[in-house]
Amino acid sequence: PKKMALELFKPFIYSRLDKLGIATTIKQAKKLVEKQRREVWDALDQVIREHPVLLNRAPTLHRLGIQAFEPVLIEGKAIQLHPLVCAAFNADFDGDQMAVHVPLSLEAQLEARVLMMSTNNILSPANGKPIIVPSQDIVLGLYYMTLEFDGEPGEGMVFSGIEEIEHALALGIVSLHAKIEARIETVDEEGRPVVRRVKTTPGRMLLSRHLPKHPKVPFDLVNRLLTKREISEVIDIVYRHTGQKQTVLFADAVMSEGFQEACKAGISFGKDDMVVPRAKERLVEETKALVKEYEEQYQEGLITQGEKYNKVVDAWAQCTDKVAEEMMREISAARTDPETGRQHALNSIFMMADSGARGSAAQMKQLAGMRGLMAKPSGEIIETPIISNFKEGLSVLEYFNSTHGARKGLADTALKTANSGYLTRRLVDVSQDCVIVEEDCGTEEGIEVGEVVEAGETLVSLGERVLGRTAAVDIKDPLSDEVIIKAGQPINEEEVEIIERAGLNRIKIRSVLTCETKGGVCALCYGRDLARGTPVNIGEAVGVIAAQSIGEPGTQLTMRTFHIGGAATVSEQSSLEANHDGKVAFRNANVVKDSKGRLVVMGRNMEVVIVDEQGRERAAYRVPYGARLMVEEGAEVKKGAKLAEWDPYTIPIITEKPGIVHFVDLVDGVSVKEVVDEATGITSKVVMDWRASPKSADLKPRITLRDDSGDVVQLANGTEARYYLSVDAILSVEEGQKVHAGDVLARIPREAAKTRDITGGLPRVAELFEARRPKEHAIIAEKDGIVEFGRDYKNKRRIIIRPTDENEEPVEYLVPKGKHIAVREGDFIRKGEYLLDGNPAPHDILDVLGIEALAQYLISEIQEVYRLQGVKINDKHIEVIVRQMLQKVEITDGGDSTLLAGEQVDREELEDVNEKLRAEGRREAKGKPILLGITKASLQTRSFISAASFQETTRVLTEAAVAGKVDRLIGLKENVIVGRLIPAGTGAALRRLKDEARKRDRLIREQRLAREAAAETARIAEAAEAAAAAAQTAPEAPAEDAGEAPSAE
Repeated sequence: PKKMALELFKPFIYSRLDKLGIATTIKQAKKLVEKQRREVWDALDQVIREHPVLLNRAPTLHRLGIQAFEPVLIEGKAIQLHPLVCAAFNADFDGDQMAVHVPLSLEAQLEARVLMMSTNNILSPANGKPIIVPSQDIVLGLYYMTLEFDGEPGEGMVFSGIEEIEHALALGIVSLHAKIEARIETVDEEGRPVVRRVKTTPGRMLLSRHLPKHPKVPFDLVNRLLTKREISEVIDIVYRHTGQKQTVLFADAVMSEGFQEACKAGISFGKDDMVVPRAKERLVEETKALVKEYEEQYQEGLITQGEKYNKVVDAWAQCTDKVAEEMMREISAARTDPETGRQHALNSIFMMADSGARGSAAQMKQLAGMRGLMAKPSGEIIETPIISNFKEGLSVLEYFNSTHGARKGLADTALKTANSGYLTRRLVDVSQDCVIVEEDCGTEEGIEVGEVVEAGETLVSLGERVLGRTAAVDIKDPLSDEVIIKAGQPINEEEVEIIERAGLNRIKIRSVLTCETKGGVCALCYGRDLARGTPVNIGEAVGVIAAQSIGEPGTQLTMRTFHIGGAATVSEQSSLEANHDGKVAFRNANVVKDSKGRLVVMGRNMEVVIVDEQGRERAAYRVPYGARLMVEEGAEVKKGAKLAEWDPYTIPIITEKPGIVHFVDLVDGVSVKEVVDEATGITSKVVMDWRASPKSADLKPRITLRDDSGDVVQLANGTEARYYLSVDAILSVEEGQKVHAGDVLARIPREAAKTRDITGGLPRVAELFEARRPKEHAIIAEKDGIVEFGRDYKNKRRIIIRPTDENEEPVEYLVPKGKHIAVREGDFIRKGEYLLDGNPAPHDILDVLGIEALAQYLISEIQEVYRLQGVKINDKHIEVIVRQMLQKVEITDGGDSTLLAGEQVDREELEDVNEKLRAEGRREAKGKPILLGITKASLQTRSFISAASFQETTRVLTEAAVAGKVDRLIGLKENVIVGRLIPAGTGAALRRLKDEARKRDRLIREQRLAREAAAETARIAEAAEAAAAAAQTAPEAPAEDAGEAPSAE
């Protein structure tokens, strides 16, 4: 707004009026400006030319929350913002406020123009994908524009070029969606114009006008139905091949085209556009019958209350999905007019959702399908679903049930914004001093990455994960063994194609975790600067960028909990599908055939491997204990074939040999109780907590198998067939019953399915970054060996692992009785496997398996939380934070240094100490890395100013004072606090100059010292010569004279 500009640029206007001689004093100029005379507006126009301003929208969650723009003066009182940058600011037009800042000094203007201009920030620093992507109306317009219909007027016409098409469209001879042929001009590899003929539609031809002419940007990019995802991809490709300027022009042109076409299309929707599927009634009736059947099974005592609940919830979830599928099928079906043969326009609601403009399948499901299951405020799922949808309207009871979820969403939003902000603050604090300081640290180390596979589908391909990183070692083709990528070579789009062609599974890449640079990280270990698409520059503050990239979606997600009104989603993996064609092989196989001849998995660490024709391993899947295998070893499978299935809700205890069941230590009322279900009157035997009373504390409830003669059956590994039971196990057999191999003796229920929402997600991310031990954490085996059970200890059981290597000590673990132990006596266990199920404690992973395994675990767990919400974050950001969490080492052996065992020091400090010891040829100190949570790591940084400004100021400062600490002002925060430029970005040059000066000073000092030392040695040599000469001339002189002569001299 002009008024705003007048206020902001006042001093500049005064000076301009003075220069032009319109005003002679400041006072006069002030009067002119207050009266808003004509000359003032002219002066304002001149002043703001080429003078960028900064726009900022609070909350500034990442660096794209402040961007520079060229001001354009308008009448009116509202700031007008370009639609394409709204996504970066997370701005909308319902009364958002923005702040405007004017950069004053020349340097500030320069930085604003070169670094902060909105045209320079096309890619998101979090994932390297374009952030300037059309949304809403624009997407809808482009989608409508690129639709193709049958039987439109003008179908089959042939055009010579765009001009002719525009003409025909204007006259109404051809429709926007008709199938036509046309000639297009493109350029070949050498840049010469080439003409080719394509099958397309007039709408797509109009769009192609804006596509930059480049051999790598073909017409086929826009010759398809464009949804939001595809448009993003087009912008990405244009950016990669034609550069920034072309991309900005292209995005702008696409935007106006989209708005225009959306306006012309006139898409709107009414009640009839919400199509309730015909099959809904039938599906609901079927599910009701199924639920009734489960009720009856429960009444007859075949299943427990918990199992019934899980089954009912699953049945309704599947029903809701089927209704939604039917609705999508009916709503997206193409309908043709029987008279004219023209295709009816698509359903408006479907177009909006399908194009990615607004709304989602989940929201359409609630409008026209069925609302489905809802969650209680506690997060449990209510068994009775909401069968109506919003079109039909909800009954009073249904409405009441749905208020729960909806209101929880609103309440959560308020609380979580604060939580997420706090997480971001901790992340920034721990990583703020991580800056790129040199090109290459020369390390040979790296981490291995592979593709992310879940439930048989590839979620993230290997190419996506290694794009923009650096190869740590020579990468070889697995078949020909020739080097395809050299060590230290950046992996760009072309290299990714080579890797995918070679069919590699895992690659070793450089990572900031293994970078050896002191006081920062090096450019090669970090890889590509995601916001620019080029190798990262020295001085880039990668720590802060990482923190912003992880923190920013946190807030976004928390604000997005209530969009689906708390409708519950149930997902439990219960089967395994092949995601490649190939042959099946078993690794660490341990299976038995049950009475029906099916293979049942008995091993804890069995893997099903799929091998392709060339013998390359394409995929490996862990199969849980108790799963039924659907394939034999060596069988050929096609992609999508079922390999195994299991019950996701219970953990079975399965026999390996046939025999007769005997109960031991299962005493009624002490270690086992008959649970009578009130609703059914059926009893089932459940193991209860027998440790509660001291009398029974040393019982070991178990099932033993005996043969016909009454002896205990021997298992294959020589131990006896005893199956220990844990608390809450439900017995599936009776005393004296005959069982076959592979039969289930008891089942241990897992918790009821809770809904997974980022609500669980944010605390989970915080828990991982804070490196907290989970409450019921898994126990990780430290060595390979055979499992034994030792003597019990009070209310704990003792598990001993006897290593296969005789020279090593056995390891003992104490496990609370009644916990389900994942291994049995005599099992062979590998280092890093779980003895107890649960989430592992990250510290244990670090101690047992090392830094790389820890990083892999943290990255995969954190990414899983974000992936559930459809948020993409590059792995390297998480690696940067993990690097900062691993700064400290605990001294295990002090060597000849002054360090004490058990002391915690910075890794860099330990390296400095060892360097000195090495130079003197003395014994070095050794240490093991320790993992600190982000809060702890922030409070333990070397800079006390930074730590004090974070939390617990008094404590930090008193401790610093007692220790007599010195702050070298190395990080960003401490420099901001004392009011200096930060040593990153444009301030990094100063840091470099200082380093140079220091080096030069040191050199001069060394040279001076060397000169002085040389002079000294020369003097001593001269003196010695003179003495020798004197001794020769007077050999008879008395001894003391000879001694005195040189000293006198």
